[in-house]
Amino acid sequence: MNDLEFAHQWRAEVLAGPPMIAPARQFTYPRQVEGEEDAMARGALLLLVHPAVGGTFLATCALGFTDPAMPTGIFACPNPREMCAVAGGYAYILDTASPERSTQIPLKPVAEVLVLAEHNLLVFVGFHAIVAWGSEGLAWETARLSWEGLRVTGVEDAALHGFGWNLATDQEVAFAIDLGTGAHTGGAFGPPHPSDTA
Repeated sequence: MNDLEFAHQWRAEVLAGPPMIAPARQFTYPRQVEGEEDAMARGALLLLVHPAVGGTFLATCALGFTDPAMPTGIFACPNPREMCAVAGGYAYILDTASPERSTQIPLKPVAEVLVLAEHNLLVFVGFHAIVAWGSEGLAWETARLSWEGLRVTGVEDAALHGFGWNLATDQEVAFAIDLGTGAHTGGAFGPPHPSDTA
């Protein structure tokens, strides 16, 4: 799953295994953080990245989950220097000009990635919330929208529409997210929405 719709100042190759001759610059994601000590044991997405400046580097991106339903791939970002690598539902934003700088999207897992080029956003859909990444970094993060599972249905009138699941009623509840601010109406954790479904 690769989407390079945004203009970008790099190219990248997905490798089946470690390269025979590894570049001098190598980076591992996530950086050492508490709770992720076992991440690399699940496997990794290996990328040979050729940025516009700074020379080729090897990016080793730990898999979040081994479930094949979890997305894996590379995406261009609204900022042409940045690359998004998604590995088994873990999403990493890498600054290809300074690859020691990276951000891990806080959703674990990211279940779906949406490229909304007309809104200059890369959108990450989790099980409970949604995060948007723009040209200046994190654009917004929604409040919790669902007890478990989100279903996005599309974009209309500068809003992202979908459904979240309400545990109390065992029903899907419609939501709409303002793509400019991340504020939402509806959802399983908000007040009832006029278009809630039975």
